[in-house]
Parts: sequence; structure tokens; C-alpha cells
Amino acid sequence: METDNRPLVSVVVPVYNAEGFLKDTVQTIEEQTLKNLEILLVDDGSKDESLRICRELAKEDVRIKVFHKENGGAASARNLGIRNARGSFIGFVDSDDRIEKTMYEDLLRGAKVMEDEGKENFIVQIGRREVNEKGEALPDVVIPPVEDTFVPAISFAESLLLYTGDASFCTSLVPAGYMKQHLFPEGITGEDFRLLMEMVDTMDGVYRLSARGYTVVHRKGSVTRRQAGSFSRVYRDIIVHADFVEQEMVRKYPELQASALRFGLYERLDYMLHVPVKDMNRGNAFYTQVVAYLRKNFFKMLSCENLTAKNKGYLVLLTLHPRLTRKVHWALRGKKILKEEAASR
Repeated sequence: METDNRPLVSVVVPVYNAEGFLKDTVQTIEEQTLKNLEILLVDDGSKDESLRICRELAKEDVRIKVFHKENGGAASARNLGIRNARGSFIGFVDSDDRIEKTMYEDLLRGAKVMEDEGKENFIVQIGRREVNEKGEALPDVVIPPVEDTFVPAISFAESLLLYTGDASFCTSLVPAGYMKQHLFPEGITGEDFRLLMEMVDTMDGVYRLSARGYTVVHRKGSVTRRQAGSFSRVYRDIIVHADFVEQEMVRKYPELQASALRFGLYERLDYMLHVPVKDMNRGNAFYTQVVAYLRKNFFKMLSCENLTAKNKGYLVLLTLHPRLTRKVHWALRGKKILKEEAASR
């Protein structure tokens, strides 16, 4: 339905074992100043009380629709929500995050700007905050622009490769017709980044708002958010996406070559600094491929303008003496942690 002459917005929330924070997250959606919403809670085979909570919430708010499926990951849950969305626009919220009361009203305002300019295949993004489980502020991952800014598709793709752009769909609003043509790739992490890259061919661009409306809550044990001292499949999957950019996108958009190389090198640096030392051997095919890439691009890494001197130093050491470098790195890191803990007592 349409009310106040404003389009219906469908908000898709993938839910998996979120009983401890689901109600708080949904409440921030229900309290939006834009009331013309439908909230699609997609339970992805939760093993806790999440599905029961979803159904209870639906009884209290007619705008909430509940879907249940076997566990298949956040991407498959989002895709189910997209297929069932009735709104003119689609947005996404993770089940453990929070949004400001005016977020969707602000995003819809940005969408109107795009439509008034005759654009159809666009994305509107709002700024975000990062906090830990205690609500304490963390460093910005992405800094919003000083004023609302339109970014052409290729420039936006380059910003993602240089980590100056936001690769999250949770801060975004997308026309439903455009979103339904581009479902999330399933069975792999980093699906937001990959989908955005695949959408570049048809995207008019991204309208970035200067306001902050989304709060990312970094929780221990998150599958999609890298944790210090742990090794997640994210470190592998993002390299697969980096290869897609270098092998497929650069062929069509040569202007992305330099930033794509930087992205490929940086993500392999991240992998090499986190893969368990015991897995750094010839029996690990993925590891050997990473080392081969670094050796092939050894001289290019030295001249890469978008890598810091520290990045280059680590890459050189990890290319020439990977296991030794890692052992020394973790020994120094361990001493630093012990020193910080002693200072905090």
C-alpha cells in the first residue's frame, strides 16, 4: 500500500540465531519516521528462539512479514526477502545492528533526487557508525562526504577497491525493479562487494548522503566481520572477488587496473597475516596460489602508489620469507598485547 504519497519501502532482515538483539534491531526499524514500510524478517534456520521472536513481533506490527527457510546463509535469506518484497524500494538491515529514526526518510529523499534526474538504476547510501558490543565508538570504516554527492558507477567501483567507499547494502536503498534483477551470490562471504561490482555494468551511479543513519555493531564471533587473532573464510573469499575484478572487470574498464592491483595485493597481505602458520605449506593449494601471485607481482608491488611503505615492507618479507615473517610478526604482536594489558591494570 502507499500512504502520504510516499512509496512503500521493503526492509529485508536476515535472521540467524539473533535472539539476544533481534527485538532491539526491529524496534529501530518500527520507529522510523517513514511509516510506509514492510519489514521482512527471514529466519535462516535459526537454532535458538529467533523464529518464535519473529512471529511474536509480527503479531504486534502488521507491517512485519515472517519467512522461514533452511539455513543457507545471509545471502540466500536476503534473496528470499527480495523475491517477496512488494515495495517500490528495498533496503537491508542486519539483525544485530541499529538504524537512526530518519534513515529511510533520508534515503527516500535521496532516491527522489535521482528519479528527478531521470535515473532508474541507482543506489542511495547513507553514512554509518561503528561501535562495539558495549556501544563504544570504533574508528570509521568509511567517512561520509561533507555534502550529498553523486558518484558515477566506475568511480564508485574504484572507491571500493581503495576502501574509501561503502560496500554494504545495509546502508543503501535500491529501486525494487533494479534490485530484483541482481540477487546476492550465495555460498560465499563478501557478497555485498561482489554484487556491487557485478552491478557496475548497469548502474547509473551511487548517491551518497552526508548524514549518518546506520550503526554497525561489531560482535565477537561474527562470520562477516574480521576478528583479530582469528582466521575467517572472509580472508579467502575476498581474494576470489579480487581475482574477479582483475580478470573480468579490468578487461572492460582498464581505468580500474591500478586500483584492482592494489586491492589484490592488499587482500593477499591480509590473508598472509592471518592464515595459520601450520597451513603455510605446499599442501595448501590456496596458500601456494597466494604466494605465486605475490611473486609474480613482486616488482609491481614496489611501485604501487596506493600501498603504504609499511604495506610494501610486509609484502616483500611475506613474499620472500613467509613463515619466518609470520612467526616474528606474531611474537612482536604478542609482546604488544601483553604490554597494553599491563598498562591497563
